[in-house]
Amino acid sequence: MIIGKVIGSIVSTIKLDCYKNLKILLVQPTDKDGNKTGDTLVAVDTVRAGVGDLVIVASEGRTATEILRFNKRVPIRSVITGIIDRVDTES
Repeated sequence: MIIGKVIGSIVSTIKLDCYKNLKILLVQPTDKDGNKTGDTLVAVDTVRAGVGDLVIVASEGRTATEILRFNKRVPIRSVITGIIDRVDTES
């Protein structure tokens, strides 16, 4: 799983059927302190996240298929599975 910040949304009028009725967002992976840690991800939103939200992203194809309840493999790798309210760590 990856922690990231939603930085934008994607609008597409022409797409595969498996993307219809799905909200697609851009997520910048971050560490627990909010520092960028990797390349921007394209992720399907399952939790009504929005720009500025800190989120949990499952980034593995089989997970996407199970979460979205598809009966076959689909070209979706990353799925937003939670909105983070806060991160607590022991120092």
